[in-house]
Amino acid sequence: MQKIDDYSMELNFTEVYRKNLNEHIAIREAKCHQAQFPAVLTEIQDNDRLAGRTFWGWVGFSPHNAPGGAAYGYFCHEQKIIEAIERGNIPIEQRDGVHEMLHFWKKETSKAKVEAAFTEKMIPTLFRDEIVSLPYNFKPLIANPIYRMAGVFVDYEKLLRLGIPGLMTEITEYRDKSKDSGGDYQLYEGMLMALDVFIDSCHHYEKQATEKAKACDNPKRAKELIELAKVLKNNAIYKPESFYEALQLSWLYTLICGSLELGRVDVYLGDFYVNDIDNGIITEEEALSLMHSYWRLINELFRDVDGRVIIGGRGRRNEENADRFALLVLETMRTYGRAILPQTTLRFYEGMNPELMEKSITLIGDGHTFPLLYNDDVLVPGVAAAHDVPLKDAEQYMPLGCGEIVIDHAGFGTPSGSLNVLKALDVTLRNGVDHITGKQLGLQTGHLKDFKSYDEFFKAFKKQLSFFIEILADHEELEYVESAKQAPYLYLSMLYDDCIARGKAIFAGGIRYLGGSLESFGSVNTADSLTAIKKMVFDQELISPEQLIAALDNNFVGYEKEHKLLKESPKYGNDDNYADDIMVQLHDFMCNTMRDQRDRTNLDWYLNVLINNKQNTILGRWVGASADGRKAGREMANANTPAGGNDKKGVTALINSLVKPSHKIHAGTVQNMRFGRDFFTNDRPRFEILLDTYFKKGGAQAMITVINRGDLEKALVEPEKHHDLFVRIGGFSSRYIDLPRDVQLEILSRTTY
Repeated sequence: MQKIDDYSMELNFTEVYRKNLNEHIAIREAKCHQAQFPAVLTEIQDNDRLAGRTFWGWVGFSPHNAPGGAAYGYFCHEQKIIEAIERGNIPIEQRDGVHEMLHFWKKETSKAKVEAAFTEKMIPTLFRDEIVSLPYNFKPLIANPIYRMAGVFVDYEKLLRLGIPGLMTEITEYRDKSKDSGGDYQLYEGMLMALDVFIDSCHHYEKQATEKAKACDNPKRAKELIELAKVLKNNAIYKPESFYEALQLSWLYTLICGSLELGRVDVYLGDFYVNDIDNGIITEEEALSLMHSYWRLINELFRDVDGRVIIGGRGRRNEENADRFALLVLETMRTYGRAILPQTTLRFYEGMNPELMEKSITLIGDGHTFPLLYNDDVLVPGVAAAHDVPLKDAEQYMPLGCGEIVIDHAGFGTPSGSLNVLKALDVTLRNGVDHITGKQLGLQTGHLKDFKSYDEFFKAFKKQLSFFIEILADHEELEYVESAKQAPYLYLSMLYDDCIARGKAIFAGGIRYLGGSLESFGSVNTADSLTAIKKMVFDQELISPEQLIAALDNNFVGYEKEHKLLKESPKYGNDDNYADDIMVQLHDFMCNTMRDQRDRTNLDWYLNVLINNKQNTILGRWVGASADGRKAGREMANANTPAGGNDKKGVTALINSLVKPSHKIHAGTVQNMRFGRDFFTNDRPRFEILLDTYFKKGGAQAMITVINRGDLEKALVEPEKHHDLFVRIGGFSSRYIDLPRDVQLEILSRTTY
């Protein structure tokens, strides 16, 4: 592993980039890959059956995957390097170079290039120096830009069908044609150079496995290493012929291309697996051993919100073989044990092999937070409508990361912005002023007391939301425009439709669908707050506008009567039409406003995603008391799920509320449900009926945790005794004891059925 205080790779990468500043961007990127790989690849470990780990440098190139969080194109983790400088951890001979390197990248990172291209409208909204300088590590803004190209699902089927040599042959043919047609010859040349880097990486690991085999005293392990070396050699010079070769090739490409998603593994690995099993090339035990190694490598990506392994669903060309491999995936989960990654995702539909759902429910009941369940009977037509794509393409929908939906190797839609919906409501009450910081964060649409009706107030709120949605949509488009100027993202462009055929890079007109998505947080609290404002302030006039603002400003201290009235107002999640209708109204407005951005940008879609990681808690820290009765700084409800404890009418009422918002106008939503272990163990048939009812009523997705509330309470007191307690936060899973205290309390507050 590269030592943290050794910056030789970063310095070399910087020098290569600098020397090639004026080269064609494809050639420059390819040469930077040469500087990065295999330098960042780390050693094969003792139990590894597959090769492929990384220790990314603090400077490099990746669409998303890098140390210290998400990367974006050419990146430099300035803060990490500064910390090393301050600790004196940089070798004397590298210090001057590292200082100069930091100065160089300030204007050369992909993020810096986007920010330098900000429009006049973006600057005051997305740049708030006086806000960023405040204490706390999180920006208390309404609209937050995110810099990443997330949700990479390359065409693994094509990769395994052609292999690296076949891919090179195809690219070479297009390159040669481009000479006569006036196409981008150097784009193809850059692709070939990048594939040479991949081949070098295969040989790097081949050599390492061979050397380890020679030094190994254990005959069984030495044999495994020799076999691994052969697989890596074959990956470099042939297309894969075995399950082992296919698994290794797909994994190493995932790692080097910078993806964090594995996609439809049952489709692209199923045929290899079945062929090897049926022909006696490999045993079930050997296949499971390889899968355990695969699982371990994914689990060590250190990216708890990614690592999607997807099985099941419509649109699989080889359903029988895919189902057999999907069952192997579920068996891998069972025998490997509970883990944070991969995020195994089961897509299902009426008529699919029922064994997949049965085994999935058993795993969930055993304390796994996976598989995540996605209902194709709802989502396929929903994706077709929302993304405006044919049903055939919609069948290839992929939930990425926290649950955002894109189209497998044909559509990109990075979630590169977040919207704090509750904070937008907060400033609408006060003429655009954030009372936490005293800053003018929103539009001056008036004070609550200025509005004569709820409809007039809601109109002002919609104006506020539209303003921020438009800015974030423009920012998304700008990211793509600047990305196309900076790099062709060669490893992606080679395996995304229709880049090679069009002779264009992925973000420069090569990809079939180029869309975007916006992560929204706090929608449920916002809807419940609107419900309370409508009922208590405008309909029944039990609380005056002045009283409400005073109560919120004082966090309800001295306003206990008003607090009680607000908390007793109807809440989403109880099949109460008064509350649910307002939730649907807000949902429809937000989703349709975002979707309309495709008419004012060059994006093929721009869609709302109602997913949550732990941002509902983090962003909630910067939102004052809200009209739903939530106190200042407290967590917001997770995704599309009722705020903790507000669903008081039982699970049937909850289900009836959850299915009301439309699934034809967004790009992903998640529903967290928690059931007690006793309920599941003693009455599994009832649990299955509830789940079936939810999906037949139109439920699109479910993230289910089976755990007793008492276990969570005990873990708060004696964390050392509860290392095996895994929970679903929103868009990711975690050990309960590893979470921040306020996130733990938010999870504890959720209703257990």
